[in-house]
Amino acid sequence: MKGSNRLPPMHALVAFESAARLGGFAQAAGELCITPSAVSHRIRLLEDMWSEQLFERLPTGVRLSDAGQRYLNDVCEAFDKLSQLTRSDTHGAARLSVGAPPTFARNLLIPRLPDFYRQFPGIDIDVAIVAPMHHKPDRHDVDVRFGKAPFDERPCSKLFDDELVVLAAPTYLAQRKLSSPADLRDDESLRTPLVSWREWFAGVGLARREPTRGAMFTDFGLLLEAAASGMGVALCLRRVAGQWIDAGKLTQVFSVGWPSPATYHVLVGHEQARRVEVTAFGDWLRETFA
Repeated sequence: MKGSNRLPPMHALVAFESAARLGGFAQAAGELCITPSAVSHRIRLLEDMWSEQLFERLPTGVRLSDAGQRYLNDVCEAFDKLSQLTRSDTHGAARLSVGAPPTFARNLLIPRLPDFYRQFPGIDIDVAIVAPMHHKPDRHDVDVRFGKAPFDERPCSKLFDDELVVLAAPTYLAQRKLSSPADLRDDESLRTPLVSWREWFAGVGLARREPTRGAMFTDFGLLLEAAASGMGVALCLRRVAGQWIDAGKLTQVFSVGWPSPATYHVLVGHEQARRVEVTAFGDWLRETFA
């Protein structure tokens, strides 16, 4: 088959193999716990890469094309080799190390890892916490970093866009009426070097400087817990604060938000990217947080 020299995404190969084995996109969707449209999208991705139609679309469903049957043989052979690789490991599985900031690891990554293990039971992951403000953090097979790219010489890709919102505990807001951003005082603005109050003020039309008073936190989780305890108001990414908001510990103070110039990225070195398990995890990360 002719096409790109880059490796196809592992999640697309899994969807293709499942649809071919089960005889349809809906059946594959049920097995993978995704939608049929997601299966179709992943297979379209492979077809675009190889410039070949892998399935014939029929009124009654789909069936493998001749090119699809040839490709299925190659994919099954590759999966068999990966299975042999994981069985030969001392612990019975391929392993990879993942480094991530504490709040991302605890509140965003860990709750979603069961989905990865359902899709890739032959891969084990070692998660390490990386201090978000460390100048030269330890490197892992896959690293998640918060900030603005680039971080080092490794290729990186953005996991998602988010917006900055102001949050406070309901008990705090019951005592302190805040009707507009102009009502905020410097001494009630909890601070973190990860995001800038000044940038948010500028985004909502206020010419205000960065607060110089108030507690400082180098981790989003600590910042949000401080706000939830009633210490003041926090500026944070909405998605990062989702669990605190859903639990009723924090409330968005103003309806206005501002796109965050910094967000989470995934970094993988060229050497690590050659490993099938690293590619699988990187693809899963990007799709999960898209």
